[in-house]
Order: sequence, then C-alpha cells, then structure tokens
Amino acid sequence: TVDAAIVLIDARLGVIEQTRRHSLITSLLGIPHIIVAINKMDLVNFDFGVYETIVEDYKKIAETLNMHDISFVPISALKGDNIVNKSAHTPWYEGKTLIELLEGIEINADKNLTDARFQVQYVIRPQTEELHDYRGYAGRIQSGVYTKGDKVIVQPAGIETTLTKIETNREEVESASAGQSVILHLANDIDISRGDSILIQCALSNIKVENEISATICWFDDKRSLTTGTKLLLQHNSATAKAVVSEIEYQLDPSTLTKIDAPENVSLNDIVRVHLRTAQPIVFDNYKKNRQTGAFILINENTLNTVAAGMIDSN
Repeated sequence: TVDAAIVLIDARLGVIEQTRRHSLITSLLGIPHIIVAINKMDLVNFDFGVYETIVEDYKKIAETLNMHDISFVPISALKGDNIVNKSAHTPWYEGKTLIELLEGIEINADKNLTDARFQVQYVIRPQTEELHDYRGYAGRIQSGVYTKGDKVIVQPAGIETTLTKIETNREEVESASAGQSVILHLANDIDISRGDSILIQCALSNIKVENEISATICWFDDKRSLTTGTKLLLQHNSATAKAVVSEIEYQLDPSTLTKIDAPENVSLNDIVRVHLRTAQPIVFDNYKKNRQTGAFILINENTLNTVAAGMIDSN
C-alpha cells in the first residue's frame, strides 16, 4: 500500500525481464506514482540516445499495464549524478533530480475519503474506578471519514449501532479521516474483537463479507511450493483466518505480461491468480477499489513465515 515506487534500470542492459517483472508487480499493487531511474549512465558515457531508447521501451510496458504517473531520470549512483544535485554530465536532461521527484509527489489526492473502513486493532477496557464503563475500539482509519453520530454496522457479525465518540491524541473530536489513529466508541455494548470492522452504513457499496476470495498473489517461499489444497494463514490487516487454496486459475508471465496455464507447483516469485476459502468470513473490498482493505499476506502456519502477498480481485 505504498504511494510510490522506484523502478531501477541498468543503462547498459535496458528493459529486461526483471524490469517487466518489477513493473508487473508495481501495476498489480496499484502503486499510483512511478519513478523510473535509469542507472549507470556513466558506463554508457551519459549517452542521450541510450536514455531515450530506454524511455520509449518502458513507455510501451507502461501502456500495456495501464500505468499513468511515470517520471524518468538518468542517474549514476556511483558519484551521485542527478540524485540530489543536477549533473553536469547530462546537460540534455531538463527534468528534476531523483530526490526532487520523490519530494514533489503529491499523495493527498490518493486518499480514499469515500469508502469508510475501520478495522479494530485493540479493544480498550481499563476497568478502573474512574473509567468503569469505558469501552473503546482502537485502530487506524483505513479509508473514508468517520463523524460522531454516524450510523455504523459491525462486521462480520452484522450488528447495527451508532458512533457516539471519537478520540485521537487523548482528545475528543467530531470527525476523523483516513490515516488517523483513533478510538471509536459505540452506543451499544457489542461483542467486538481484534480484526472486526466498523463500517458506516451509508458507505457500504463495495464492501464484501465472504469466506470465498479470488486474488492475485506473488509467492515468496523458496523452500516450499504452493499447490491446490495448501493450508495457510491469511492475515488481512488485523484479522487472521485459516485458509486453503481451492484453485490455482492461471499464472502471469512477466516476460510477455500475459496469462499462461497454471503450474502444478507455484515456485518462488511466481505470480498466480488463486481462489481461497477461509474458515471465517473476511471483510474486504476489491483491491482496485480500496488498496487498504483489498490487500493481505499468506503465512506458513508451522513456521509463521510470510510466504505470499495478495491483492483481492473478487467481483
């Protein structure tokens, strides 16, 4: 759920399979801002023609993957050319340095302020004399805006209630929005635990509460392959559920950026579309609609190692 990515290209090699793989992952992740840093320009004598060819080759990939906000910068990391300060070796380059590009990225417009999503990280029950009836639900607002008095629904239980108080930085506020860490208070005492979601009733258009999930995953495990029937733990922000791979639908070829037949065994760095079945319902959005609630990781339940990252694309 990062805001920007740097795709590094060796000027001597140009666009290679690794470039396509990294770009494919970047596209699948929906990262909105991309900086293509064309490195080792010193080893091609800071040749503008080399730089221009790589830019044109990469633009074809970007068009195929539907990537939009892309910036290009020629650099030489060895001596810092165009990293912090403009390089005298590239008088033909009139753009910004790498650090200027990073500092100039505008991310406020990327926030989803429409779909109100909040997942409980911790239930606060001090049970002291002065706070005898205190019951707060702590977490970070994933998207949208929460306002005191909102009608909410707690999922996956499906219980409706009202938001009575919002606290942040030990102060009560009238409203809070995406990215803020808050404590929410509800009108009714409800059995709520870590991983449950508190959603505003008027902002439920895209949300799903299901135990059948379709997703694109990138497999990380170099010791164990993934097959149909593999059992794992699915961690979706604060929520954790047992899951099983019910189907491997297809694989994505990073060289051609096309779909190919699913392998019998998914190996390290393979990108595949799978269907998962979880032991209990997960509250989620399609990743393209909401990256905060459409992403998850898969964990080996024996070693507790993270073995995959996934993006939900259930319709």
